[in-house]
Amino acid sequence: MGGPSDAQRRARSWPRLQTGALCLWAEGPQVNALGRPIRSVVIVSDAWHPQVNGVVRSLDYTIADLRRRGLRVVIIHPGQFRTIPCPTYPEIRLSLTTARRMRALLAQARADHVHIASEGPLGVLAAAACRKLGRVYTTSYHTRFPEYLAARAPVPLGLSYAMLRRFHNRAGACLVATPALQDELATRGFDTLRLWPRGVDAELFHPRQAGDVFADLPRPIWLTVARVSVEKSLSDFLGLDLPGSKVVVGDGPALATLRRRFPGAHFVGLKEGPDLARHYASADVFVFPSRTETFGLVLLEALASGLPVAAYPVRGPLDIVTSGKDGVLSDNLEAAAKAALALDAETCRAAALRHSWTACTDRFLEIAQEVEDRVRFAGLPALDRD
Repeated sequence: MGGPSDAQRRARSWPRLQTGALCLWAEGPQVNALGRPIRSVVIVSDAWHPQVNGVVRSLDYTIADLRRRGLRVVIIHPGQFRTIPCPTYPEIRLSLTTARRMRALLAQARADHVHIASEGPLGVLAAAACRKLGRVYTTSYHTRFPEYLAARAPVPLGLSYAMLRRFHNRAGACLVATPALQDELATRGFDTLRLWPRGVDAELFHPRQAGDVFADLPRPIWLTVARVSVEKSLSDFLGLDLPGSKVVVGDGPALATLRRRFPGAHFVGLKEGPDLARHYASADVFVFPSRTETFGLVLLEALASGLPVAAYPVRGPLDIVTSGKDGVLSDNLEAAAKAALALDAETCRAAALRHSWTACTDRFLEIAQEVEDRVRFAGLPALDRD
């Protein structure tokens, strides 16, 4: 005879989980009465400042918008723990802590909802702590770790995806940025997926910036903004035969190697805030050579700055760029870049303005509330799944 069905497993586990959901934290009093809207959130992330990447920027915008709405937000991040450098990528720090301390931090936060934004050491411990405490939680899938890992070590994609699938399928919901990524992960057996799109700060990133930071460089300016690492495929961009100047904004472990290989390129280092916005606005085309993105927040920032995009026709660009209107997608990246040069800046900006952080935060809270209410009222948690 076969094993129990999903429905039977849920029915068997419901009494234990219902008790946990109603008392919320074993160590403290109830903080979220039945039906009460979420007013506090704890976010656990292995990616945090001083890292500069799309994950951190997305969290920054989401946290700022939650706080503007009056929600209390607690962040659990690597800066609170002893860390060690990640093998092959020392700029990334891996946190060292214990399950007991993570349970204590989550209990002290006394938050209405727990969101786990990464699958690193803190994310894994937080998920285990929530299950121990009888708490439902959400996760988000930001980064193609299987592909990144395979680029550095002989680790089969199937093994990496199996580990991630188990991690995210035990959450009440796994948030993903695009429908295409949602469909792709569903084919790999991820079954708690919900769409959580990204936005852009259109007030910061716009074409009318003061000053041209590339005034001394030959035109046109071909710009990319990225972490300077092997998975970003920056050599695809830097090896193109293009007139004018190629500029790379960013830092990372491959910087020294790429500087030696491409001495004619301009590596200007890490830029943030208004300085980054001026670099976007001063360029002519944004070239995006990565094939391993889940979204590509820099694409929206470039478009909001009036920059047409040249990219491969892969996940990320396919979800954001309309080829021939606000960018050109082609397996021939050089031809795409040259063709993008003729596109209209206002059309590019109009495409970016369809993505707002306010709408993204609305969606985040909608999913979080739905997950919490499902536990309280319907008895359909996704906490102890195989």
